[in-house]
Amino acid sequence: MTFGTNIRTWFDGRWHDGDVMVMRAADHGIWQGSSVFDGARWFDGAAPDLAAHCARVNRSAEALMITPTIDPADMVAMAREGLKAYGADRAVYIRPMYWAINGSDLGVAPAPNSTGFALCLEEVPMPAPGSSTTLTRTRFRRPVLEDAVCNAKAGCLYPNNARMLVEAQQKGFGNALVADAMGNVAESATANVFMVKDGEVFTPIPNGTFLSGITRARHIAHLRADSVKVHETVLTFDDFHAADEVFLSGNFAKVTPVREFDGTSYQAPGPITRRVRQMYWDWAASEA
Repeated sequence: MTFGTNIRTWFDGRWHDGDVMVMRAADHGIWQGSSVFDGARWFDGAAPDLAAHCARVNRSAEALMITPTIDPADMVAMAREGLKAYGADRAVYIRPMYWAINGSDLGVAPAPNSTGFALCLEEVPMPAPGSSTTLTRTRFRRPVLEDAVCNAKAGCLYPNNARMLVEAQQKGFGNALVADAMGNVAESATANVFMVKDGEVFTPIPNGTFLSGITRARHIAHLRADSVKVHETVLTFDDFHAADEVFLSGNFAKVTPVREFDGTSYQAPGPITRRVRQMYWDWAASEA
């Protein structure tokens, strides 16, 4: 099931139009969950940090014991070739994916050097600049490395994210603000999170329970270059209730202002959030 339109898929050595079949019924990835992916974006004629996303999918594969087969530079070239079919005015989600084909050790562990790969392009609009979301707490938490492959962008992690998101939506909110194993704020159900207090920016310190995102790192670099203090630190839910602004950071939307967290309202977007978005779009335009 897709979430975009105008799909193109690189598989088995060539580009195909449409949402082609890539897995077989006995592939390890479909019945043992050994699949990883990454996501980049094409918008306004640019694909910001595409190389970083392609490099990360290989690291994710290794973390899940899948042998990566495509050099990140070749993956970038492949994606750029596929994107030629889309106009510069289009927004496209770029998704490279690996999965294990065969299993070893009673079928549970992925077999080495038995890897499926596909790269999917889907036309998906960027959220409108003025769009925002709301947050609530969830009873579900982020796992730790001893429980799950938190150091990979792995498909098997996403049912946990999905139940966080569904719980939040059933309560009438757009997303969930999620705790780590210690009860401190980790991220949202779908993206990293930042808060602003007295003109300074705070974000949960990477502690191995969530992926410290590529777009997150880009925002931190931009803010520090703009002489804004950024603190990577332990944050509680009370800290977020006391914040002046809150925004989410992820590849899909880049910056999503938050207007409410469980009854606490914020300006959305606030001045720092607007500045973060402007700096990112200016930088992305320079990369086009």
